Amino acid sequence: MTTPNPSPPQRVEQLPAPPVRPNDGHKGTFGRALIAAGSRGMSGAASLAGWGALRSGVGLVTLCVPDAVLDVVAAAESSYLTRPLATDGEGRFSAAAIEPLTDAISAQNAAAIGPGWGRSADLTLIAARVFETANIPLVVDADALNALAEAADSIGAECRGARILTPHPGEFARLLKSDPHTLGRDREALAVRFARDHQLVLVLKGHRTITTDGERIAVNSTGNSGLATGGSGDVLTGLITGLLAQGMTPFEAAQLGVHLHGLAGDLAAAELSQPGLIASDLPRYIARAWTTLTRSGE
Repeated sequence: MTTPNPSPPQRVEQLPAPPVRPNDGHKGTFGRALIAAGSRGMSGAASLAGWGALRSGVGLVTLCVPDAVLDVVAAAESSYLTRPLATDGEGRFSAAAIEPLTDAISAQNAAAIGPGWGRSADLTLIAARVFETANIPLVVDADALNALAEAADSIGAECRGARILTPHPGEFARLLKSDPHTLGRDREALAVRFARDHQLVLVLKGHRTITTDGERIAVNSTGNSGLATGGSGDVLTGLITGLLAQGMTPFEAAQLGVHLHGLAGDLAAAELSQPGLIASDLPRYIARAWTTLTRSGE
C-alpha cells in the first residue's frame, strides 16, 4: 500500500563498512552465494556474474546454469562451482529446473537470478516462484526482471527474504508499465516510491546509479561510460550477491557494490581507456578497487 504524503528519503553520503574478515576465517566464514544464470548464446553472463561474486570476498560461489552450457561455463573459471539444471529446446532453463533451483537456493546465504536467461513462459514461472519463495536475500536482474514485469502480482507478494532489484532504465520502465523516455525527470522520486511501495531495495542503473530502500537514497559518484558495455551489469549482480552472502544488509550491500563496480570501471578506464573497456576486465579491477577503498579508509 502506498504511504500517503511520505517523508523525503534520507540521503546517504557515507559508504558502509565492508564485511569483516577475521584472520582465522575460512571459506565457510565468508558465506555462500548462488547465481542462476546463462542460456545457449549467453553463457558469458553466468561467468561474468560468477567472477563478480568471487571478487566480493565471498567464500563459495555456485553457478546454476542450463545443462546445455555447463561445460562452457565450467571451463571459464575453476574457482566457482557449477550445477546443471534442466534445459528446454532452446538452451534455456525449463520448468523442470524449479524444484532443484529452489532446493539449491535454500542452502545458500544469498542468491541472484536473471543474467543471460532469455525469455520464455517457463522462465517467467521460475522467476515468480523464486522471487516469492526464496528464504534468503535475492538479487533480481536482467531477464528475471522482465519476467517479473510480466508476472506483476509477484512483485506485490509477501516474500520470505530481502529483495534487491537491479534494473536499467528500460527494465525499470517495464516494471512500471511506463515509457523509459518519461523517467528522466522524476528518476529519483520514482525509484524511491517503487522501493517503498514494494518494500525492497532498488538499484536503478545508469549515470549516477541510484540505490534506495524507500527510506534512504544513495546516488553513486563512481563509474564512467566505459561501463556501458554488455556484461557489465552481470558483474555488478555477482558483486552485490557476494556482499549479501557475507552478511551485509541489502541496502548497504547494494550501495557498496555499486561504488566498487564503478570504481573498478574508473581504474580500468585509466589504463585501458573508456572505449577499450569490456566487462571481463572488471573483475580484475574490482580487486584493485578493494585496495583503493581500504587505503582510503585507513
